[in-house]
Amino acid sequence: MTLNPVEPTVTLRVPALAEYVDLVRLTLYGIASKLGFLYEEIEDMKVAVSEACNNAVLHAYDGAGQSGMMEIRFYAAERELTIIVKDEGRSFEPAPEGSASPALHGKTLDEIQAGGLGLYLMQALMDEVEVRSENGTEVVLTKRRSRSEEMA
Repeated sequence: MTLNPVEPTVTLRVPALAEYVDLVRLTLYGIASKLGFLYEEIEDMKVAVSEACNNAVLHAYDGAGQSGMMEIRFYAAERELTIIVKDEGRSFEPAPEGSASPALHGKTLDEIQAGGLGLYLMQALMDEVEVRSENGTEVVLTKRRSRSEEMA
């Protein structure tokens, strides 16, 4: 995935606290609506972005004694929207591609480890997901519009 070297359409820098996740979701809704995404696509993006933000809220700064900040950048292209959620807390190392992840099929909710579904959910809802761990964690989420007509 290659981002245009242009400035982000919108950048938010908010405390990594749960009460700010709704602000991120509302901003995403406004941008995605303006770009002509379908309601279902916007809802998928809202869930994926919430998961990425919640990871920063819950895991990035624990043990630091205080919450840090998270930065959310929205890059609008002609047919896609890329959202980057970045924190400067503890880095996250996802399992390498091709490594066996625990099977979820056939398990009850009680058998699935709490908090272990966020990345899986992001991958299921978005077209591309990339996790970078350098000076914190950066989650890059990309969604392409499914319909071809242009919105005015």
